[in-house]
Amino acid sequence: MERSFEGVAEKRLYNAAARGDTRSLHELLEQDPLLLDRVSYTCPNKTPLHVATLQGHLAFVQEILNRNLQLAEELDLQQYSALHIASAKGYVEIARKLLSAAPDMCLFRDCQGRNPLHLAAMKGHVQVLSELIQKAPLAAREKLDRGLSLLHLCVKYCQLEALMMLVPSMNELLNSKDDDGDTILHMAVRDKQIEIIQYLVGSTSIDINAKNSEGQTAIDILERNPTDATNLEIRKILRPRLCNSSSTKTQQPEKWLTKKRDAIMVVAILIATMAFQAGMTPAGGVWQEDSTHDSNGNPVTNPHWAGEAIMARNHPKYYKSFMRVNTVAFVSSLSTILLLISGLPFRRKLFLWILMVIMWLTITSIAVTYAISALVVTPRKNKKSLSHDIEIAVTVWCCVMGILLVGNTVRLIDRWLKKKGIIVWRPRRYRNPSEINQVNASQESV
Repeated sequence: MERSFEGVAEKRLYNAAARGDTRSLHELLEQDPLLLDRVSYTCPNKTPLHVATLQGHLAFVQEILNRNLQLAEELDLQQYSALHIASAKGYVEIARKLLSAAPDMCLFRDCQGRNPLHLAAMKGHVQVLSELIQKAPLAAREKLDRGLSLLHLCVKYCQLEALMMLVPSMNELLNSKDDDGDTILHMAVRDKQIEIIQYLVGSTSIDINAKNSEGQTAIDILERNPTDATNLEIRKILRPRLCNSSSTKTQQPEKWLTKKRDAIMVVAILIATMAFQAGMTPAGGVWQEDSTHDSNGNPVTNPHWAGEAIMARNHPKYYKSFMRVNTVAFVSSLSTILLLISGLPFRRKLFLWILMVIMWLTITSIAVTYAISALVVTPRKNKKSLSHDIEIAVTVWCCVMGILLVGNTVRLIDRWLKKKGIIVWRPRRYRNPSEINQVNASQESV
């Protein structure tokens, strides 16, 4: 008897939820205060909160939440929560109430892997999307199983207004790709959604040259479609950005030049520091005190004073060579720094190659400085073998520098001649021996 009474009460509760009858709800709860608690674990599918939300009864939803907040976390057989239903239906106030009761439900997915934000985007409910994103920004960045983002869903279901609302706050997903490598522009062009294409091309920074997994850009997809009035309209929309994208491609060498310039600046500063330090404290150090008279008070033959380089007295020839190459390294590195900060047009590769030649001279000079320093501080018994090793190393180094200099010079001349329209002779490459035989036969006939 009690079980049948409970069944009748539950049926009346569901009927009241479908009608939004809060008065009947109060009467039922007065008769059975545990009715909502019991329904939360005995209902086979939807709870009364699901039903009331589906019908859009705000007052009834509020009453249920006042009595039992746990119902906001209950899922039906399709893994829908009440928030899923409110998002799909576009009930802003109900969604706001449910968010306050159970904000974590934004992260729950239904049987098809969709959270409440996905459903709101598919239906184009902008106000609901705004409420959900404020409460759960991480849920807005979750993707569906095939890699579809929230922006992909807006394009797939032709929800331009929702897309325009989402892009400013989700700009990092603008060029996001699904599992097929398609961006939202690929999808919009494939579906011929002119308004969405106009918005993406004209009001966002979307990359129109992005390629999908098949190596296709949006314009490639357009070219494969049969030509019609819609395709012509889309081509008109894309053309201005295509021109701009070609200009951005020309900016790539400038980025390369900027990186090269920064690298040269770092190397020049480092070498200038090394050369300065070597000039102030040469290998072997400096005299710590004056020596102008011997112990008897007589003037010495080779006097020296504190602070002078020991190398200058003990190895005068080495010291002169050391100071020359070290000065070259120091001055050339300072010249490089001065040229880089002077504001000259170093975006042109010619100026950059000039800087690189100066840096080759600088690096070579600092290498010779090291070699001389090593010779000075090496004991006499090991000096002969060290001198031989250094001679080989310097020879190899100079050969490498010479090859680099000649190679880059030839490349610069070749590029300059191409710009002038001068055809540089190059030996013809034959693909197979038969072609060579034909050429030889023609020459013999002549």
